[in-house]
Amino acid sequence: MIAGIEIPDSKLATAATELVRDVTDDLVYDHSRRVYLFGALHGRDLSYDPELLYVGAMFHDLGLTAGYRDSQQRFEIDGADAAADFLRGNGIADADVQAVWTAIALHTTPEVPLHMQPEIALVTRGVEADVLGLGLDRITAAERAEIVAAHPRPDFKNRILHAFTEGIKHRPATTFGNVKADVLDRFVPGFERTNFVDVILGSEWPE
Repeated sequence: MIAGIEIPDSKLATAATELVRDVTDDLVYDHSRRVYLFGALHGRDLSYDPELLYVGAMFHDLGLTAGYRDSQQRFEIDGADAAADFLRGNGIADADVQAVWTAIALHTTPEVPLHMQPEIALVTRGVEADVLGLGLDRITAAERAEIVAAHPRPDFKNRILHAFTEGIKHRPATTFGNVKADVLDRFVPGFERTNFVDVILGSEWPE
């Protein structure tokens, strides 16, 4: 129990914790646990499945890590695919697998997931709270302090930006149309954004 939120301790949640603990560093592990806790605090008045929210939170940044970032697809999809494989391997129903996949795939997409089912919306709420500081006014100072005591965030801003950069710099095209283009623009020399207007004007349509 942290800040009044119970950490799921089912067989599924324990397996998720062990997997993520094994393949990530303290930065991603502690961040992922905080995402669950902040998301759950935002969902105090909602009905949701804590296990699904927990798996979504724990896997959401797996696509940034060394064992999962070799693809040329968006890192969010790498994490979503890993979570889906994990859930299917544990006999979870397809609808629940799809919900967790969607929660992870959309967690960097502003606003859209907030209009979807709670397990999807609350992963984004947790990410926004921990990374962007959004919605912290809905979390008390005592709750925040208890969470950070359990899962510290030393120099988190700089360290998470470094993790973003390392996780996506080899696939810059995947940042087109999403917030991670800002990361590469700041930290990768020579990065050039794909311009949406140029794509339209340069398409194969003759007019």
